[in-house]
Amino acid sequence: MFYRFSRSGLFILASIVWIAFACSCSTSKAKTSDEGRDKPAAGQTEAEVKAKDERSKGSKIKIDENSPADTVRVFYKSLREKKFREAMYLTNLRPAMEGLTDAELKEFQVDFNDVAERVPGEVEINGEIISADTAIVTANLPGDDPDKLEIQQIKLRRENGYWIILTVDEKAEAAIKKEGKNYFYALRIDTHESEAKKLLQKIVDAQMMSTIQGGNYAEIPALVEKNFLPADILSADSTGYNFKITLINNGKGYFATATPAAYGKTGKSSFLLEIDAKKVPHIDSKDNGGQVMKK
Repeated sequence: MFYRFSRSGLFILASIVWIAFACSCSTSKAKTSDEGRDKPAAGQTEAEVKAKDERSKGSKIKIDENSPADTVRVFYKSLREKKFREAMYLTNLRPAMEGLTDAELKEFQVDFNDVAERVPGEVEINGEIISADTAIVTANLPGDDPDKLEIQQIKLRRENGYWIILTVDEKAEAAIKKEGKNYFYALRIDTHESEAKKLLQKIVDAQMMSTIQGGNYAEIPALVEKNFLPADILSADSTGYNFKITLINNGKGYFATATPAAYGKTGKSSFLLEIDAKKVPHIDSKDNGGQVMKK
């Protein structure tokens, strides 16, 4: 799964875009490799053949209009072009997206922009398997290493004559239908809070590196300058949280806090990192209405 630390917007990326679905199914129709290329169907006009060639550009199979492979192609093309609503409408996240106004959608702009920037210029589709109203499409997409492409599988389901990409499981899909747009907000809060804890642990590691190099504990800008912490921690734009390190005992000790930038939207829990007398870190959290957690 493709993921970059501290990019909170990637809660969408993690659950939608680069998921590799493990699956097995009996197949009634399969198209792989170069099968079907240069073999126009009987009765096709020159314009139809040209359109199919354009849809299939960069892929290893011929892509039929409105097929599962075409749905995947259009999905990634829409993401790359930052047509986020159109892209999400091709997935089972549509009920959540439908409830978002254009203004609300802009609140997720950072999230989706980060996704768009990672979509390859051309997504190579190399396989399509259709079995009744389910399908699997394989494509080369970024994996654990963002600089390398991996063959990933995308599940689809036919609904009302159209194919949709299954980005979440049945349980999450039921929650989406129940919660609508609130699903996005709740998921973002959960992810921000989880990442805030990880960043606080990163602070522990960064402070350790600072002392190993012969210095005292340092504040966040200095740790970022030394590349001990990611630059994202300097603002709440992508993390959703405001982080602060307070030095004590002339720099020989410290504690850190993480506070929601917008309570109820980017997070609910406030966090406090303390180091005990044995140099063991402790991270506590509490929903205190978005206030900084006190020692």
